[in-house]
Amino acid sequence: MNQTSALNPAAVLELARQVLRIEADAVAALSERLDDGFLDAVSLILNCSGRVIVSGIGKSGHVGRKIASTLASTGTPAYFVHPAEASHGDLGMILRQDVLIALSNSGESAELLAIVPIIKRQGAKLIAMTGNAQSSLAKEADAHLDAAVAQEACPLNLAPTASTTAALALGDALAVALLDARGFGPEDFARSHPGGSLGRRLLTHVRDVMRAGAAVPQVSPQASLAEAVLAISKGGLGMTAVVDAQQRIQGIFTDGDLRRAFERDVDLKSVPVTAVMTANPRCIGVDKLAVEAVEMMERHKINQLLVADSEGRLQGALNMHDLFQAKVI
Repeated sequence: MNQTSALNPAAVLELARQVLRIEADAVAALSERLDDGFLDAVSLILNCSGRVIVSGIGKSGHVGRKIASTLASTGTPAYFVHPAEASHGDLGMILRQDVLIALSNSGESAELLAIVPIIKRQGAKLIAMTGNAQSSLAKEADAHLDAAVAQEACPLNLAPTASTTAALALGDALAVALLDARGFGPEDFARSHPGGSLGRRLLTHVRDVMRAGAAVPQVSPQASLAEAVLAISKGGLGMTAVVDAQQRIQGIFTDGDLRRAFERDVDLKSVPVTAVMTANPRCIGVDKLAVEAVEMMERHKINQLLVADSEGRLQGALNMHDLFQAKVI
């Protein structure tokens, strides 16, 4: 292999663009070829009382692992089995009520073909994803997914590039079609991703992060501005709620309201808080998602938010810092 230090930037960029064009065209062509085989594959998996097993060797194996992971995280129980390991005992992981998705661009991978007869004999269903509809694997399948590409993106037309991208995209299409058919929603998705930021965003509710009880500063509508300032200072939220005797929210008084009051040169002792508060403030319910609170605060450019019940009674409060600490933002 010849190496040279002479790098042609224009040629490098053009080759990279060509690779991306070839792979994009390969994926786009898949949508035109989707047929009853795809519908059959979706139906087999939806009617499967067991699990989906994905298998492939080489680059197809790497793609298969990703497809299995995507299926598992979108409501279809799935895992990957290496075909070579399957021939040495791991076939015991596959039961008659399962569905096997076998990936092979040629459709002639010896390791996969070796386990197909056993799979078929015990009654498990076979979905083949290949680049050759006339291959041995495709002919044995109960459903065939056509992942053929016109050419590889490799200049030698040898290294699996466009073909692996196409198989990956077809696997995603299958997973999303199944997700939709199952009615799989954000809450379901979050339950399978509890450890990440996505899980926190989808599972964390206002009640989980809000401050409540004595931690929420509040004053009555009869309170003076000075009393409201003292409540803000003690509360550490940069605001105080203004509530009546039944805990119904009348307004909110914030640091911003205080600055505007100073600009008007008001008397702290004589002016009632109702004269400088923000009346009928925006509130959120305890059962709302914390991300909804973030969206409301960002949209209205506010840093504090009161939490109220359906009758407008104070339940709690939160500010941006609380949401940062909860890692919702």
